[in-house]
Amino acid sequence: MTDPARTLTSRRATPADAGAIARIYNQGIEDRSTFETRPRSSHEVAGWFDERFPIVVVVDQAGIVAFASTSSYRLRDCYAGIAEFGVYVAREARGRGAGRLAMEALIPAARQAGFWKLVSRVFPGNTASRALLSHLGFREVGTYEKHARLEGAWQDVVIVEKWLGAVD
Repeated sequence: MTDPARTLTSRRATPADAGAIARIYNQGIEDRSTFETRPRSSHEVAGWFDERFPIVVVVDQAGIVAFASTSSYRLRDCYAGIAEFGVYVAREARGRGAGRLAMEALIPAARQAGFWKLVSRVFPGNTASRALLSHLGFREVGTYEKHARLEGAWQDVVIVEKWLGAVD
């Protein structure tokens, strides 16, 4: 029998979710799954909301346990259909499929928003994220060597992309 507290669902995020998203994002910062080093406040996360860039959350009975978001890739008009994305899962929910569900909700939301491609960068040692993205049809297109420093050490990142289809 399925434990209802462990049942996961996804939905479009709202600015009211900014506090929960900030908590999860800040765990990602602490756990070194991003180059970010400064924790974000719920007020800062509320600034991420823009009708053009979808953000989705995954919830269980206890509340929000994961999110996936899109943001601008580049300012040039030719890149208007490409979005960067990130996916983060609360520590207590890792390994339960929350990241997968977040991405499964984000991909069609990004397509519906008019994006034809999603791109991101993943630390090479983040094998769980790399496996998830591969399973969802993302391809690894290369590595940026010594992309940025984290705690004084140069870090490489693997570049991933997924073609979402032509936009009319």
